[in-house]
Amino acid sequence: MTDADPLRLLAVHAHPDDESSKGAATMAKYVAEGVQVMVATCTGGERGSVLNPALDRPEIWERLPQLRVEEMARAREILGVQQEFLGFVDSGLPEGDPLPPLPEGCFALVPTEEAAAPLVEIIRRFRPHVVLTYDERGGYPHPDHIKTHDISVVAFEAAGDPERYPDLGEPWQPSKLYYHMTFTLTRVRALHEAMVEVGADSPYAEWLANWDPERDMSSRVTTRVPCAEYFPVRDAALIAHATQIDPNGRWFACPMDVQQRVWPTEDYELARSVVDSTLPEDDLFAGIRSEVPVP
Repeated sequence: MTDADPLRLLAVHAHPDDESSKGAATMAKYVAEGVQVMVATCTGGERGSVLNPALDRPEIWERLPQLRVEEMARAREILGVQQEFLGFVDSGLPEGDPLPPLPEGCFALVPTEEAAAPLVEIIRRFRPHVVLTYDERGGYPHPDHIKTHDISVVAFEAAGDPERYPDLGEPWQPSKLYYHMTFTLTRVRALHEAMVEVGADSPYAEWLANWDPERDMSSRVTTRVPCAEYFPVRDAALIAHATQIDPNGRWFACPMDVQQRVWPTEDYELARSVVDSTLPEDDLFAGIRSEVPVP
């Protein structure tokens, strides 16, 4: 490896805006260090809602699919990343009891081996050393997030195998696969307690009161990436998804200085690795940097 072939990171996400709410500061940090970063967005978010009250108007709803593409373009520019859509159709978030069937042709209903194909092609073309995705629960139980996990695992394992997807480019085996561990009990509790301490209204009190400790994933964190300096970049990218984010909502209730002081990292679980690294880590490229230089 030479300086002409730098470190590369691929983040796989379900919808536009997911890349800005999970791992965005990490990506901005690595971009600033010279790492090449690609976001693969599985769907266009076509069945999403307008979550910003200021934009909840008929003309916005009518143009929502196109607006989400435009918002993604602004966010990727802010983050400094490359980005591609895989071309699947948003499944929507089913609600009700019993849950209604998923829409015909949506991402979640595409057979996993078939849905993984465009991601295998991107991996073989972009050749990432590290892949980021969601855990087996999808981070939260949206069918597109769970499917994103499924295809990411398949693609990570298949991309280096010349016998699988033989028509999708030269094989490339990423070195490490990580899961986002964004919403852990330890992190949310620490931010809540810090806000109470400074006399601010915490947006996390109700969340904590209803938290099921058996579903907490704090113990699975293996890797904490220091990236507090890039939290403002993360927030700017998130605000670029204007239809999806209320700038006066819970996402931004915790003061920036409190976040940077109390929890200055973004956290991950190392799920697969073909290189040796010592846990816990503070770098997604631990065990890889000796082989691949940053320019």
